[in-house]
Order: sequence, then structure tokens, then C-alpha cells
Amino acid sequence: MSDYDTNTPKAPDTATAMDGAAEGLTGRTPLSDPIPVAPPKSQWADVWSQFTHHRGAMISLFILAVIVLGVFLGPFIWRADPQAIPSVVDMIKQRDARPVYVTLWDGSAKTTWANPLGTDNLARDNLARLMYGGRVSIAVGLLAMALSIVLGAFIGVVAGYFRRLDAPLMRLTDLFLALPLLPLILVGSLLFREPLAAVFGIEGGTFVLIVSLIGITSWMQTARIVRGDVLALKEREFVLAAKSVGTQPGKLIRKHVLPNVMSPIMVSATLGIATAIITESALSFLGFGFPPDFPTWGRLLNDSVDRMVLYPERVVWPGLLISLTVLCVNYLGDGLRDALDPRIRGR
Repeated sequence: MSDYDTNTPKAPDTATAMDGAAEGLTGRTPLSDPIPVAPPKSQWADVWSQFTHHRGAMISLFILAVIVLGVFLGPFIWRADPQAIPSVVDMIKQRDARPVYVTLWDGSAKTTWANPLGTDNLARDNLARLMYGGRVSIAVGLLAMALSIVLGAFIGVVAGYFRRLDAPLMRLTDLFLALPLLPLILVGSLLFREPLAAVFGIEGGTFVLIVSLIGITSWMQTARIVRGDVLALKEREFVLAAKSVGTQPGKLIRKHVLPNVMSPIMVSATLGIATAIITESALSFLGFGFPPDFPTWGRLLNDSVDRMVLYPERVVWPGLLISLTVLCVNYLGDGLRDALDPRIRGR
């Protein structure tokens, strides 16, 4: 009996058997390694991840960054004065130079490496004028966009949140939408140019005038979009809960409404930059923008039209920069809209 008890193996404990099975399946002892937990992603990390998957938006971001860096940092490298006119003798010798790449198909073309993109009919450097003109055009686009976004967001939030102000503000928006904007801007340019020039100078007054006119006449789409989102938001549970505890309307709008309408505002802002650049270029091209000696991309087009057959590059370069900038901004807006849309972000 004793031999039998000594040689008979003990039955394994149930928990020990289960642990052994788990070890055999996983290759490690249970609970020896902590379960990895990925840190939660923020909303903006998800937005950036979705944005980087938009190929057109990323290419546009790279091209737009090159253009912006070129026009804002380029003058520190290429120090030619865009408004400098040489003496009469030097002007006759240096004017109407062609870009250096023209020698690839026309060996007799008048070129010089001192002006790699050539000169105009007053011997001013075309490269310097393109960079300086880009500064002005992009600055006008950014500031006019900021003004229109502030006006549109304010009117949209007020109209959507306060029912009594909805009808008059929307009728005002319809009125502005019905107006012919370009003729209105031209009339405003004629009426207010001299008073503003007396206060800010000719260039400064024209800059303030164009930014103000474009911003004041391009807020309507933003207002309508924001109003629609606010009408839906103010019926949501978290807004109703904030109202029930006595939150003041101003604080409620700042804390709960505005953060939730930032997505359409950001998309509208990117598209507003393109609209402002196009409008400024049109005004300068029609002769209602900056003075003739103050280069912008639209003014460069205006100055080059009369001789575009002989010197087509003077029209091609500013037109190409305007087109690329507007196209890149539109693609950025498209990518940002897709990234901010929660129905698309998870795909």
C-alpha cells in the first residue's frame, strides 16, 4: 500500500493546469508582460493623419510652402530693388532683357545673368518684382480672408443662436449676395482712395482699401455655413444642459458653440484666401489697385499685356504664380474639409 502511494503521481491542481496550457499556447507565463495599451489619439492628430493621406493636399502644401518661402525670404537673398530705375543710358542698355533660359532656343536673345528672368521696359528686375509682388498679393489674401472670416463667423453665430436676429441678418446677407461685387469694389475704390491715401500714404492707403473692400464683400458664404451649424448645435444635449444651469449666452457661445463650428470656418478660410488673391489681381489688372510703380502679380500682368507677343514670359510668370497659389489653396481646403469630416476621417 505504501509503494502504491509513493509511485502514484499526484493529480495536478486545476489552476496550475490552466496556467500551463496558457503558457504553452502563448510562449510566456501569464500576466508576466503587461498588455500594451496605445495612448488615445487627440482629434487633431486624427485630422492630421487623415490630411496626410490626401495626396493632392500634401503636394499643394509643398508647392505653396515653396512659393511663400520664395516671396518672403527670397528678397533677403536676391537683393535687387524691384522699383529701382537706372539712369537713362543704363536703362537703354539694360531694358527688355529676356530670361536666360531663352538662349536654349534663341541664341541671339538679349540676356544677362545679372537679371536671370530679364527686365521690363524700364530696366527693372523681373525676378525681384515677382517676389515683391507675391508678398503684397499673399498679404492681401491673408488679411482680407481674416476680415471676412471674422465678419462671417460673428454674423453666422449671432443669426443662428438668437432667433429674433436671424431674419434681419439673413436678409442682409441675401442683399450682399445679390450685389454685383466687382463693380461695387470698383466704386468703393474710387470713392475712398484719396481719403485713405491722405491718412496712410498712397501705398498704405491702397492696401487698407483693397483689404477692407474684399473682406467686407466676401463674408456671406461663411455666415450662411456657420449659421446652419449653430442652428443644429443649439439643440444638442450639451448646449441644453449648459442653458439649464444658467450659463450666460456669451459664455455658452465661447465655450460650447464656437469650438464646434471651427471646422467649417477653417475650410472657408482657406477658400477665402484664393478668392481674395483673385480679386486683388483683377483689381490691379483693371488699373484700380496699387500704383503703377508698386508691383503686385495683378499689376505685373497689367503692365505686360501690351507687349505680351514680344515678351510672353512677362505674362506667363505672374499668371502661373497666381494660378498655382489659388489651385494649391483650393486643394488644401479640399483636403482640410475631408480631414475634418468625421464621416470620412475613419476611412
